[in-house]
Amino acid sequence: RFIHQAKPREAQAHCTMALTVKSTDDHALLNAEHELWATTFSYIKSMALKSALDLRLADAIHHHGGAATLPQIAARVTVHPSKIPCLRRLMRTLTVSGVFSVVQQQDVVVPAASVSNGTCNGGVAAEPLYALTPVSRLLVGSRNLVSIITMLLSPNFVTSFLGIGAWFEHSLPDPCLFTQAHGEALWTMADRDATFDALINDAMVSDSSFIMDIAIRECGEVFQGIGSLMDVGGGLGAAAQAISGAFPSLECTVMDLDHVVAKAPAGTDVNYVVGDMFESVPPADAVFLKVRT
Repeated sequence: RFIHQAKPREAQAHCTMALTVKSTDDHALLNAEHELWATTFSYIKSMALKSALDLRLADAIHHHGGAATLPQIAARVTVHPSKIPCLRRLMRTLTVSGVFSVVQQQDVVVPAASVSNGTCNGGVAAEPLYALTPVSRLLVGSRNLVSIITMLLSPNFVTSFLGIGAWFEHSLPDPCLFTQAHGEALWTMADRDATFDALINDAMVSDSSFIMDIAIRECGEVFQGIGSLMDVGGGLGAAAQAISGAFPSLECTVMDLDHVVAKAPAGTDVNYVVGDMFESVPPADAVFLKVRT
């Protein structure tokens, strides 16, 4: 009987190929695990941003002309001295996510408790100089988006998304995620909770004040030739006020629920009426509805 025995070189080639295949499989598995972990912990970016809003880190950097070291930032925010190294890690996370950037290193004198990395010699450390980016510049100034981002990252909104899996188990029509999580609709909660209502109103004003300036500049022609406009669900009227300011001859009216209209500002060129857009809309030449997609 003839039995083939692999030659040493042939056997070595087979082993090399097997190891290569195994190595490729392991590499793919490690890459997959990396993607899995990255997706799992992606919420950390949002929570880091929330921390930046809570601590007003962008304001601290803006105070120093748009760029500041960690000690300068720490001096402007409420952080316990023992947490300075943790603040450095937070800034690193916010830098990686693009909220801030590092423009250069700067030698500064810092307390020993503040130095967790970098070159330190006799209290002198090479500190990163953190700068505002186009993203964080939206968090400072009169047209900032702090209020709406604060609302979207608030517990009432974030916890709603924890029930997406359960939501899919029920047939339509089904309560939205917010109602499923809290047992009541968003506007019902706002009607009974003054703090939550203020959070929503501030968020809507923040968003409208920012986006309407751009919308009028880029698409202002759509408002020309209109005599009257009804802004349904217009909140406190920030969008309607922007339109009225750009087109004084246009009669703008805001329609919203009674508890919203009750807080509408006085002394504007905008009219306010109580109503529910899901029931009826008062007549006007055009109906305006701001929708985020």
